[in-house]
Amino acid sequence: MEKKIAVILGDGIGPEVTNQSLKVLNAIAERFEHHFEYTYGLMGADAIDKTGSPLPDETLAICLESDAILFGAIGDPKYDNDPTAKVRPEQGLLKLRKSLGLFANIRPVATFPSLHHLSPLKSDRLEDVDFVVYRELTGGIYFGEKKVDAAYTEASDLCSYNKSEIERISHHAFKATQQRKKHLTLVDKANVLETSRLWRKVVQEVAKQYPDVQVDYLFVDNAAMQLIVNPKQFDVMLTENMFGDILSDEASVITGSLGMLPSASVGATTALFEPIHGSYPQAAGKDIANPVGSILSTAMLLDHLGLFTEASLVRDAVAWTLESKFVTKDIDPINYYFTSTIGDLVSEYVAGRLPNDVNRINIELRKSTLI
Repeated sequence: MEKKIAVILGDGIGPEVTNQSLKVLNAIAERFEHHFEYTYGLMGADAIDKTGSPLPDETLAICLESDAILFGAIGDPKYDNDPTAKVRPEQGLLKLRKSLGLFANIRPVATFPSLHHLSPLKSDRLEDVDFVVYRELTGGIYFGEKKVDAAYTEASDLCSYNKSEIERISHHAFKATQQRKKHLTLVDKANVLETSRLWRKVVQEVAKQYPDVQVDYLFVDNAAMQLIVNPKQFDVMLTENMFGDILSDEASVITGSLGMLPSASVGATTALFEPIHGSYPQAAGKDIANPVGSILSTAMLLDHLGLFTEASLVRDAVAWTLESKFVTKDIDPINYYFTSTIGDLVSEYVAGRLPNDVNRINIELRKSTLI
């Protein structure tokens, strides 16, 4: 199989974690005789520094011509700490989502038994946690009209949705639910917000087409509490843009580290894959960031391309590293391994080159040989 993949390294730890995913893709290509053609584009603070634009036209063209997009992270403190900045890194990602029609953000949340001790929740609440958040991605308050007065004493952000925007992601979520445990939860704030009342009305109409799916409804504040009290109750969580952003980040804590969770942003013709974490500039260049979220996003990319066996192998490799306690500093601050080392280990597992008895001393010394 031959596929074109756009690669956007981005800012902060984005290049480091994405490079580990590229190692894994290369191992997949080698083992299964695929060919992945990579084309690199700029976005975010890196793009602003080099071109003045958070999303250069060249990058958008690369993405439009690719079968999938692998993305790192964006963000930089010099923009985060300047509320008056007119050009910001995040504008690039928002424009890319809108330009490519990436309307559905899919964020799976699953726990790993070897990491249960890192979660703030008790172990009995972590067993069998396996759900997915379907977050609408191109509407809502993030894309609504924004106003601020000249004196910077008053501001507003418009939250707007229409029926078709809600319908298209709802159908995606319901179809996914039919392949899982057939339980969908809509999260909204219908007791206060008109947009939420529209969401509830549209979802109730769509639900009639999926009679085998059980549907329930939670206000967002209750949903935030239920994620902590009983996360295993969820199967598919459907929600609007800002609520989905916040709740999926909250859910990441359940797994033990924000660096663990992958995501896919899909549209009618293409899809983008990225870890849910930010650019984490404090760790940039130190080789300590957790690449697992990016690597698992790569597994979702392989699923998107129809390479299901390959995707399963990548997930098996990640599970092996965790069970073998090959983890980064965020998971074990004392006995940890480097970002690049984890990438090497996952790649070697995927390629079938790992021996039964891995020499940990060599790994700790970051030697190229693992035996």
